[in-house]
Amino acid sequence: MTALLEVRNVETYYGPINAIKGVSLDVADGSVVAVLGANGAGKSTLLKTVAGVMNPFKGTIVFDGRPIAGLDADDVARRGLSLVPEGRQVFPFLSVRENLMMGAFARRREADLPREIAAVFDYFPRLRERERIAAGLLSGGEQQMLAIGRALMAKPRLLLLDEPSLGLSPLLVAEIFAIVARINRETRVGVLLVEQNAQRALDLAHFGYVLEVGRIVMADTSERLKQKDDIRDFYLGQRDAGVRDRQRWRRRKTWR
Repeated sequence: MTALLEVRNVETYYGPINAIKGVSLDVADGSVVAVLGANGAGKSTLLKTVAGVMNPFKGTIVFDGRPIAGLDADDVARRGLSLVPEGRQVFPFLSVRENLMMGAFARRREADLPREIAAVFDYFPRLRERERIAAGLLSGGEQQMLAIGRALMAKPRLLLLDEPSLGLSPLLVAEIFAIVARINRETRVGVLLVEQNAQRALDLAHFGYVLEVGRIVMADTSERLKQKDDIRDFYLGQRDAGVRDRQRWRRRKTWR
C-alpha cells in the first residue's frame, strides 16, 4: 500500500531532553498503525511532532507526498492530519455542537457542515442527545467521543489518536475502539494510534511499532507482534509483573 505518512530519522527535544531519537515509521493510506510503549517512551511527543505542535530538531516528515516538518499545527491540520490529544481537551464552556463546529474552523464550505455534523452523530449517537449541553458537563467517555468527532469535522485523511482509552472504563474503551474501527472501515481515514492498552491497540491496528526510551525497537504486523514473547510478556500482561520489570531492565541495558 502507498505510504500516506513517512517519518524518517526524526529527533525532537523537550528543552535539553532528547525525547525522540531517530524515529522512522510509515502509515499506509487507509491503514491503522499502533505505537506502543510505556510512560515516558516518547509516544505523545511523536504525535505532537507529526501534528506540528512540536518542531523536530532534525529528520523529515512527509504527508501525502509533501514535506510538513516544521509547519505550524494549523497548516498541518489543513493538509489533512487531525490530532485527538491526550486528555481530550474539549472546550468545556462550549456546547457539543459548538465544539464540533470548532473542528471545522479551516473549512470553506459551510453548507456541508450540517451533513457532516449529522455523520458524526451517526457514529456517536450519545452526542446527538447532548448536542446543546456544555462539553465540560459530559462524562469522560462522552468527551473522548466529542474529541474524535471534532477531529473528523476537519475531513482528515489521517487521525492521530493519543491515548484514547485513558481514564475510561473497559466497556467505554471497547465502544470507542469499535467506533474507530468502523470509521476506518467506512471512510478509509488512516489512524496513527498511541496507546498503552496494547491488546486493544493491536486488535485494531494492521501494523505496530514499539517505542522505548525514544527509539523504535520493534516493528511488525499486529498479528506477528501479538505472538512475540517480548510483547506478550511486557505489554499483554501474560507474565508476572516482577519478571517483566527485571527483563525490561535487562533489555534497556542492552539497548544502551
